Amino acid sequence: MSVALYAVVVVLVALERLVELVISRRNLAWARERGGFETGSGHFPVMVALHTGLLVACLVEVVVLDRPFAPLLGWTMLVLLLLTEATRAWVIATLGRQWNTRVVVVPGMSRVTRGPYRFMSHPNYVIVAVEGVALPLVHSAWITAVAFTVLNAALLLLVRIPAEERALARLSTS
Repeated sequence: MSVALYAVVVVLVALERLVELVISRRNLAWARERGGFETGSGHFPVMVALHTGLLVACLVEVVVLDRPFAPLLGWTMLVLLLLTEATRAWVIATLGRQWNTRVVVVPGMSRVTRGPYRFMSHPNYVIVAVEGVALPLVHSAWITAVAFTVLNAALLLLVRIPAEERALARLSTS
C-alpha cells in the first residue's frame, strides 16, 4: 500500500469521525429537548485532541520516519480496522438517539442492554482501543499506536468510563 493510499484510509476515518460529530450533535439536541444533561464534559476537549492527534500522527510518522508497508501486518490491520468501523456502526445503531460522543443522560431512559451491549458495558471503548492500534499499524506507524494506546488508557479511559458509569447510574434513579 502506498503512502497516498494510506492517506486516503486516514482521511476516510477522519470523514467518518465528522459524520459521527454531526450525529452526536443531533442526538444532543434531541436529548436536551427531553431534559437530558451532560456530565463529565471537562475531558471532552482532551478526547477530541487525542483522536485528532491520532489521525495526524499516523500520517506524520509514516511520512517523516519513512515507515514501510509490511503486507502481512498492513492488510491484517486494515481488515481489523474495517471490523472496528462496522462494530462502531452497530453500536451507534443499537443506541439510536442515545448515542453520543459526549456523556449525556436523558431522564426516564433506561440503560441499553441489547446489541453489543449484551456482551460488554462499553463496546465503543474497546473499538477505539483496537482502532488506535490498527489504524497506525496499517502502515507500520508503531510509535503512534503505542502513544495513542497509552494516552487513551491514561487520560481518557481512567476518566471517561467512570464518568459514564456515574451518569448511567443516574438513569435508574431519575
